[in-house]
Amino acid sequence: MRIGIVILPDRRWSEAERRWRQAEEWGFDHAWTYDHLGWRDLVDGPWFDAMGTLTAAGMVTSRIRLGTLVASPNFRHPVHFARQITALDDVTAGRVLLGIGAGGAGFDSAVLGGEALSPRRRADRFTEFTELLDLLLRQERVTWRGDHYAAVDARSTPGCVQAPRVPFVVAANGPRSLRLAARYGRGWVTTGIPDGDDLDAWWRSVAGLAARMDKALSAEGRDPGTLDRYLSLDSAPVFSLSSVEYFAEAVARAAALGFTDVVTHWPRESSWYAGSEAVLAEVATELLPRLRQDGV
Repeated sequence: MRIGIVILPDRRWSEAERRWRQAEEWGFDHAWTYDHLGWRDLVDGPWFDAMGTLTAAGMVTSRIRLGTLVASPNFRHPVHFARQITALDDVTAGRVLLGIGAGGAGFDSAVLGGEALSPRRRADRFTEFTELLDLLLRQERVTWRGDHYAAVDARSTPGCVQAPRVPFVVAANGPRSLRLAARYGRGWVTTGIPDGDDLDAWWRSVAGLAARMDKALSAEGRDPGTLDRYLSLDSAPVFSLSSVEYFAEAVARAAALGFTDVVTHWPRESSWYAGSEAVLAEVATELLPRLRQDGV
């Protein structure tokens, strides 16, 4: 089981740098940030760009893998985004994990003044986004046209450090996105399906999604062991770092369902992911080494 942490881009780098360095020093396997122009009721900021943040994080770390959780088509075009990804993969010497998702309704989808898309059209757009981005990161030149995106002799030289491209970690709960994850993903990340304050119902939803992922892989003729499975623990009604004991229990439950990776969030003082950094420190320094020793 690999353990990752999300560090929201809501602090100036003079404050945030410490957290990225600390995540690596503590031995987390991967560290992520949200890729939004504004997020929920934190939209009034402070808030910073994901790619700039990850580039800075790449300059002050050397081992930990870094990623977006998750980038979406809401405000990104694959041609330009491919250039940003290859630059980030170069700066980090091949440590990028690219989390991608369909993008939901909200600030990101409205701020540029475009039309609101139905869930079906968002799924159509995500399919095109993933297909084109895959081509751009694998090939030196791409000409391609769909209903949502086009590329005309787009160049990708020198390409990614990682071959054949950076690994995609595809966010998926629905059937079409699960198929995309099975086809294009090195990894799959899920939030489960929230059901109010019912924690057991959330875990049942996670188990159901894991079974549906198995079916999607089978339909693609793919070995289930070739897909890394990430669970975002803090989509549950209980914050994963509410206590050391709860975090240990959550990791064990995820492992039992076949997940290879879990992701928690750096605690904030209030609002989303409110918690104590003391709990995070204890998990990192006491629990993580014990989990690895026990082979969890």
